[in-house]
Amino acid sequence: MLQYLIILLDKESVSFCGLTPSPSPKGERSCLIPLDTLKQGIRFGMIENLMIQYVYPDYELPAEYSKVIESIDHSKIKPMKDGADVWVTGSIKDIKADVSVVWRTDKQSLFNSEADIISALENVPRLNVVLTDVETFTDEDFENYRSLLNAFAEHIEKLYLEGISSQLNLLTDRMMFSKINNCGAGDTTITLAPNGKFYVCPAFYYEDETDSIGDLEHGLDIKNKQLYKLDYAPICRHCDAWQCKRCIWLNRKTTLEVNTPSHEQCVLAHLERNASRELLNNIRKHGTFLPEQEEIKEIDYLDPFDKRNTWL
Repeated sequence: MLQYLIILLDKESVSFCGLTPSPSPKGERSCLIPLDTLKQGIRFGMIENLMIQYVYPDYELPAEYSKVIESIDHSKIKPMKDGADVWVTGSIKDIKADVSVVWRTDKQSLFNSEADIISALENVPRLNVVLTDVETFTDEDFENYRSLLNAFAEHIEKLYLEGISSQLNLLTDRMMFSKINNCGAGDTTITLAPNGKFYVCPAFYYEDETDSIGDLEHGLDIKNKQLYKLDYAPICRHCDAWQCKRCIWLNRKTTLEVNTPSHEQCVLAHLERNASRELLNNIRKHGTFLPEQEEIKEIDYLDPFDKRNTWL
């Protein structure tokens, strides 16, 4: 069931997930969503009772857009801090904010930024780390990732003892979830692009504008829409790495199936899950913590595909 409508306000709207949009050809101007298209998108959202998320470009919009944008409840995803509900940045150094921050990074920058990330955990209410090159991870990278998560967990535990509530999506999300909480692209979430067409998520639009799932004039037309639902994901529906991004676009790119994640995506998610388990157990040694949440069970695998004979 649809719950969210993402509206890209420009073709150059900031990317807040793992996809890095291709830059516009040299000399090509940005493509701001026509005001009438924006109004129609808002009307669609109101009729369908959807929460709207506006995704901004890196420039100030014309004044006449503000009134239309503010005509309905929404959240703002911006590449600048001012006025954002979620601030997307490409730099983690010396970062401070009173809103949730999304840091998009490749693995090498992540591995080289341990100190900056630890500092950010003390200066932002929530930090979402989004990797842009998941499919390139190797066994060595997985070990580096494991070590990094352990370092972050130690610091988050220290902050907790100091009375500071710090959220890092890679670790603290799994502790708080009781079911899978991925982006829901194509199921609970769809995207409206500046051309007036709907897409499974922004990545599908940036990769191929012809790969739409309907438009404002004719409505939605999602082919095989059941495949975007968890019930039709033979591996994911048995998995309890509930913080996993389960990126539909990356699934299709790496496995050719929208409902089947790649090995790399699964291993990263389970490294996070296991580190979350240790963090939760360690914090609970100091007193009552998240008493309503069940213990995260110990497992003997990192890729649920290895357990397929048990589930399928």
